[in-house]
Amino acid sequence: MNEAIVLGLMKEALTVSLLVGAPILATTLVIGVVVSIIQAVTQVNEATLPFVPKLVGVFVAMLLFGPWMMSTLLDFSAGIFANMASYGR
Repeated sequence: MNEAIVLGLMKEALTVSLLVGAPILATTLVIGVVVSIIQAVTQVNEATLPFVPKLVGVFVAMLLFGPWMMSTLLDFSAGIFANMASYGR
């Protein structure tokens, strides 16, 4: 296994992890901004207020994007296991 293969695998792993994490991170970001705007407008300074909407948002995002996230991770893992014998040479 040479450096090019290792760097290629690392690049692909980072790309897959960013793709898989993006829906949940985007959901929490949007919910956090919306709740912060609502708190600023209503002048409610409660620090624990954003947790429940974020929790619900992450649950909904997992329901919507979960199958796609799982298939992406399975494709990546299957690709690594399928090429494992050729990487060892």
